[in-house]
Amino acid sequence: MSAPGRGAAPRPPRGRAPGGVTGRFRDRRVRRRLAADAALLAVAAAFAAPLVWLVLASVDREATLRTDVPSPPTGGNFSAVWNEEMTFTPMVNSLLLCGGAAAVTVCCAALAAYPLSRYRSRLVRPYLLTVLFTTCLPITAIMIPVYGLFVQVELIDTRYGTALFLAASELPFAIWLMKNFMDAVPVSLEEAAWTDGASWFRTLTAVVLPLMAPGVGVVTVYCFIMMWGNFFVPFMLLLSPDLMPASVTIFTFFGNYGSVVYGQLAAFSILYSTPVVLLYVIVARRLGGGFALGGAVKG
Repeated sequence: MSAPGRGAAPRPPRGRAPGGVTGRFRDRRVRRRLAADAALLAVAAAFAAPLVWLVLASVDREATLRTDVPSPPTGGNFSAVWNEEMTFTPMVNSLLLCGGAAAVTVCCAALAAYPLSRYRSRLVRPYLLTVLFTTCLPITAIMIPVYGLFVQVELIDTRYGTALFLAASELPFAIWLMKNFMDAVPVSLEEAAWTDGASWFRTLTAVVLPLMAPGVGVVTVYCFIMMWGNFFVPFMLLLSPDLMPASVTIFTFFGNYGSVVYGQLAAFSILYSTPVVLLYVIVARRLGGGFALGGAVKG
């Protein structure tokens, strides 16, 4: 082996970068990863702390804002709210109100999104931007004229009238979501159905919607959750106590002069969130399944 030429710089050892650049880069990457993990843990703790308080306060007979692990735990808070007047009737009202409104929203969103997704026009984009703009309007800004309109048409204090307004308030964003999901379904499948003599409505219900079932599930869960937690609309449009949903009756746990029954409030909140959790669990598999279009289109 020949010796290196005169004036040539000595080669660094193989596998080691000059000046430890690789080591410094590795240390910097580790520090960034640790900082990101610490930030994520801080955010997770901020979200988990109220949930931990909710669980502990629900089994604490003397729960306060600074509740601790009760010794011993008690189920008295659940027994106090587990009755027809406080839980059963409001829950049934919420299911009827939000379930019916969500069904109307999903049906109308599918019918409105189909022509926006399949027919090309210069008006599609301005229309979609207008629909998206309507989702930014605060609900409190239109409740006074809506209340006056409901009084004139005799829809005030009716469950179906309130459900229609809830469906109308969630419809713009539902159309936007549904249209984006519908764009992923190939038009060639509809053309094959048209060749067999299917109408556009038959094609929509038998071809397009089954293929975009995960998207329909997303829209349904989103609309139901937004309606389930809506307090202001039922509070304004419903007057009879026997028609009030659970989102309004939860206000009864806040007594006069700032007194709050924290234990019963926490127990009712857990029961109140159960239908939403069950709905998500039911459609969870479909939400994570993606679009089953593999093999449906042949070249």
